[in-house]
Amino acid sequence: MKVALEIVSPERRILSREVDMVVIPAAEGEMGILPNHAPGIVQLRGGTVRLYEGPRVTDTFFVPGGFAEYTPERCTILANAVVPVAQLSRETAQATLAQAQSTYAAADKMNPAETELAMEALQSAEAMLASAQAA
Repeated sequence: MKVALEIVSPERRILSREVDMVVIPAAEGEMGILPNHAPGIVQLRGGTVRLYEGPRVTDTFFVPGGFAEYTPERCTILANAVVPVAQLSRETAQATLAQAQSTYAAADKMNPAETELAMEALQSAEAMLASAQAA
């Protein structure tokens, strides 16, 4: 038995296929989705989505955030953006991190919503750089 996986960005469907397992960067931590998983919806943090065939990782994608919905038969990832990890550039990731650090430093710390958004962008940029360095 497999999990029917769909990865979708605002622009288009990125991928639609069956996998043995998908590991997602849930806001609470990495989460593995296998066939017969209890249903749910989670927010994604910036991080790497890994697709498995048996024990082998076949594909990896960076997502800066979004949501995942899963049922016993399928998993749908709705991401703000999706980039194959092999296409991540360290230079771009470093520039994204520098911008996020600047935005966080300038955020009004008395405004919790602004601070939280800036912190999420900073954490996503750090995850992007880690993914780029691991590629």
